[in-house]
Amino acid sequence: MDPQRHRLTVTPEESRRRLDRLLAGRFPSHSRSYLQKLIRGGSVLIGGAAARQPSRAVAVGEVVDVAFPPPRPTALRPEDVPLSILHEDDDLLVIDKPAGMVVHPGAGAAAGTLVHALLHHCRGLSGIGGVERPGIVHRLDKQTSGVLVAAKNDAAHRALTRQFHDRTVEKEYAAVVWGIPRRRAGVVDLPIGRDRVQRVRISTRTASPRAAVTAYRVAEPMRGFCLLEVHPRTGQTHQIRVHLKELGHPIVGDAVYGGARWSQAADAGLRQRLRSFTRLALHARRLSFTHPSTGLRLSFEAPLPADFEALLEALRK
Repeated sequence: MDPQRHRLTVTPEESRRRLDRLLAGRFPSHSRSYLQKLIRGGSVLIGGAAARQPSRAVAVGEVVDVAFPPPRPTALRPEDVPLSILHEDDDLLVIDKPAGMVVHPGAGAAAGTLVHALLHHCRGLSGIGGVERPGIVHRLDKQTSGVLVAAKNDAAHRALTRQFHDRTVEKEYAAVVWGIPRRRAGVVDLPIGRDRVQRVRISTRTASPRAAVTAYRVAEPMRGFCLLEVHPRTGQTHQIRVHLKELGHPIVGDAVYGGARWSQAADAGLRQRLRSFTRLALHARRLSFTHPSTGLRLSFEAPLPADFEALLEALRK
């Protein structure tokens, strides 16, 4: 299979930008580290000559040629893992991901992931997301349930990734949190990144902050808790969890960011209910995007899972 070749011309807005940042903006489905490897490997030409320095500044009008090697075949084996499918066509698959399912393989998750299930369900799945993440456009935490879209071909993957990058995808989450915010609706605008000390955590105390904005609304106040409707306007890792913690209202069941405080409940029955809820009380309820082929605006909704509804019923009492 031949490499995919792209030619682009540097615009006035892109002038003096680092080459790797230029390519990251033009090809958001690829990580900067991957693009830097391409540059160093001689796969990126400027004016016909290899540009091997990712930090090289580009100038307006320069012509940049990029050759993406064909994706390597994945070594992952398809697995017949059941999927709750909300929609499927030739370009994409919309899934209601259950809590407990990991999206793609990684440390501690070598099998049973959404990727393994997709490989079984879709033959010839898109490889543009990477050998270990074929078809994956975005992700949900293992403990988060709800709507997720996957691409079935390269063109759909690029189009959907561009929409996530450009923030034209609309996302709505349901979250049960401790306490009730003083403001019944608001916006948390706090840059976040890897914590300076605890590198496995995301925090506002970071040396590499990234813009992060989350809007929220109190959907249902309860005694000592509330159900929030949450709209993340950006898509940083753990964004909703960190922002609600910073708001002073961590998500119920969030052991990393202060929400696993079941012992503080006054009622013994409620303490047991909270203790038995062993995942995040966070559900991706709705996802809206533009179809990559038809151009139609689509919206998909996943109902609240049974365990989430049971938690709400216990809190309402």
